[in-house]
Formats: sequence, structure tokens, C-alpha cells
Amino acid sequence: MGRLFVVSTPIGNLEDVSLRALRVLKEVSLIAAEDTRVTRKLLSRYDVHTRLVPYHEHNKAFQTANLLRALEAGDVALVSDAGTPVLSDPGQELIRAAIESDIEVVAVPGASAITHALTVSGLDAEPFLFAGFLPPSGRDRRERLAELAQARATLVLFEAPHRVRQTLAELFEAFGDRRVAVCRELTKLHEQIIRTRLSAAAETVPERGEFTLVIEGAPPPLPAELSSAEERLRQLLAGGMSHKDAVDLVSAELSLPHRQVYRLALKL
Repeated sequence: MGRLFVVSTPIGNLEDVSLRALRVLKEVSLIAAEDTRVTRKLLSRYDVHTRLVPYHEHNKAFQTANLLRALEAGDVALVSDAGTPVLSDPGQELIRAAIESDIEVVAVPGASAITHALTVSGLDAEPFLFAGFLPPSGRDRRERLAELAQARATLVLFEAPHRVRQTLAELFEAFGDRRVAVCRELTKLHEQIIRTRLSAAAETVPERGEFTLVIEGAPPPLPAELSSAEERLRQLLAGGMSHKDAVDLVSAELSLPHRQVYRLALKL
């Protein structure tokens, strides 16, 4: 019985492949690739001639059975176009099937857009929540945004270039004006990190390349007295009262330090 190697590949720069990954890709009997054309470029660069077969979203149902048969005779490697299989890429069904068949599954780690983006974002890396791609539209998308808006952890998302501006605008609407790092074309020649706030991000981001978004987590909930102050400030400001008068009134009404209420008003 062979082993299933889940091999991470470079996310852009082909020099980021590990020595272990190259050895495994040379030694296995078969490589299951999300797109054989993409993987062939990597293999050609490093003189690897192992046979490739496609394994992707549209053929995984029947190809899983074929790969299980191949694993009965020898080792097989699973790769995606970039990064690690399973993380917003095909592979979960094959890995589960291998485990159920008592086939050993071995991970070969490597480059990751998630950890790369967290490292350069300047935002807290612990804890973080990786949410992959948002649902494309409709109720599922709105509910997912509302759910993620409550998360205290730093949020990491993937997004396609043609939707990135829309997503950033919707994140601003759902999350408020949080800090964000828009990471574009990671490890590639034109890598770009745009550190800004959600209110400005959609206007400054080009719609080209692969995107990883790192968004500041939800702030801790306000103490009860400050929550009441915030609600009262919103009410007064919406009624047309000036910031100064609203701060003075709320500070007096709730017996809170003037400076504390002033800082709260600035955030509004």
C-alpha cells in the first residue's frame, strides 16, 4: 500500500518550493494536479518527469476512485496550482477517502499565502481566522459577512480580482472602518501590500492579480456604561446636535469622564 503525499507548491515564485517537496515529487509514482499545465511548469523547472493526472472540482468524483487504486500500488502526490491542497483548493474528498481506506496521508508543507499575508500585514497574527472565499452573492454572502463581523480574531480572506473592490466595499459596510492589508500578487515580481482602512481600500486597489485580504478583528465589546453613552451620542448627533454639546450632555447625564466620552464621540 502506498502513501498519499499532500504537497504544498509555490504560490508565485518557483524558488519557494522546498527540497523535500521536489524529492517527493520525483519519487512518487503519480502526481494528481489541479491543473496539469500549471504543475508541469514547476516540474519542468526542476527536471521532474513524474506522470501527471488531473484532479479538480469537475472530475474528483470518479478520479478519487482511480487514485485510490493507484495508491494500492505505490505512492501518490496531491498538488494544487499554488499553495496547499484543501485550503480553497480541491483535495478534501481524496484525503478523506484515503484515511477511510487506511492509507497513510503525509503533509509536505511549504509556501502559504495565508501566513505570508499575516506576516507582512502589520495586524495581529494571533489569533486569526481563515475564511477562504466569501459566498459569491445573495443571502449566503450577507449572512457570512454578518457572522464574520463578530469575530474578534484577525480575518484572512481570498478574493478574485474582478470582485475585490466590491468585496472591500461590502466589508466596510458590514464591519465598519477597520484596518486592512490588501496583499496582491504575493511572492511574484509585482507583489504589492496596501495597508489602509476599509473606508478607502476599494478606491485604491487595482483589479489585477491574486488577492489575500487581512482585516482587523472586531473590537472588544464596550462596557455597559460606554455602550449606553455610544447609543445616546448617536441619538443626539443624528438629531443635529454638535459634537461638543453632545459630549457635554452625555458626560453629565451618565456621570462619565468628559475625556472618555469625547474619545467615544471621535470614533463615531
